[in-house]
Amino acid sequence: MAVYQCSINGQIRPIEAADPDQPLLYALRNDLSLTGAKFGCGLGQCGSCSVLVDGEAVRSCQLSVSQAVGKTITTLEGLGTIDNPHPVQAAFITEQAAQCGYCANGMVINAAALLARNHKPSLDEVKQALANNLCRCGTHDRILRAVMRASGQVMP
Repeated sequence: MAVYQCSINGQIRPIEAADPDQPLLYALRNDLSLTGAKFGCGLGQCGSCSVLVDGEAVRSCQLSVSQAVGKTITTLEGLGTIDNPHPVQAAFITEQAAQCGYCANGMVINAAALLARNHKPSLDEVKQALANNLCRCGTHDRILRAVMRASGQVMP
């Protein structure tokens, strides 16, 4: 069993893994009790397991524990706190942008990555940034309003 030291949510966290190719998602959820990232498809297609890796949204089911070493990982839990949520988290709450909540992690993580690189995206840019996150609940309009709110804009 190897121990991998990973920077997760501002702390160096040891992760024990017998297989260096173990997906980071499994370690986050099972070993570190960081359950914001969800297991959706396991194929990197749905976005439910997204985390920020050095500021970019990445599917944690496709990133191995060994690949995470030396990277700065931020999960949904590390974006903000209950008392001081990230602007995207606060906007999702205000706009009630989660129904079942399964896609919310991927939507919030990808929106946070977008707003970090583009503080005032157009509605089309928001749609493009979130296009690869699957949602079946029909909250797309509320999600778009939330991201636009987080950017300080109103959805047209």
